[in-house]
Amino acid sequence: MGNESGSELAAGSGGRLFSTELAGVLGAGPADTATLLRGARRVAEQPGRFISWLRNSGADEKWVRETVARSYWHPNGFAKLAVHVSGEPQFRLRLHVWPAVPGAPAGESNPHSHRWDFASTVLVGTGMHMVEYAESANGRPYDRYRYGEDPADPAALRADGHARLKKTGAPHVWRGGLYTCNTKVVHTVVPVDNGLTATVVVQGPHLTRSTVVYREPGQSDDQPNRPLTEGDFHLLVKEVITGWENGA
Repeated sequence: MGNESGSELAAGSGGRLFSTELAGVLGAGPADTATLLRGARRVAEQPGRFISWLRNSGADEKWVRETVARSYWHPNGFAKLAVHVSGEPQFRLRLHVWPAVPGAPAGESNPHSHRWDFASTVLVGTGMHMVEYAESANGRPYDRYRYGEDPADPAALRADGHARLKKTGAPHVWRGGLYTCNTKVVHTVVPVDNGLTATVVVQGPHLTRSTVVYREPGQSDDQPNRPLTEGDFHLLVKEVITGWENGA
């Protein structure tokens, strides 16, 4: 089990760590969406324990430094906090936070897939709106890119021709709800409203070297991630904890 800290001990009942219990759930089956869903369901069923684990872990300076080092601001305006990394079983626990902002909610508006399967739950906020796509000869035109192809610059987008996409579904996930996604799914993800929204993502191991991103013709292929500071981290975690406690 990787990256456990002494501060986590206070978060578990009977001396057990929340992250260790989650590893037990995930280690009971293959690293597929059904197993990852069991992990996400554990968070959804015991959100207070996750919040306690997050609060207590955040008091450990070493844990904060390590977490910040592997976290960042996504170019679409939300923070990806990698709050736990496990080597056996292999999974990551991530907290995605969309701060409250005026105007339309910001999300992952470019259709994309992932290099790993995952399951998630909405911890804070109204919910998330997804649209799923498939390539189709009679769909809407996009420029297609590969993400992760360049080991020297893994966040770079590399041109991969053109494609047309059609919508195949539009699932909504409300607070406390669950969502699963495998490497074959192409989707967009946007908060339902512009209030504070946070999701917990249980991510499986990498299954492919690269993934696909689609952009409307004329969009820039530049999408740099922004570094996340310890100040950002503490503020975001405080807002998530307060939002959960207030039922936001």
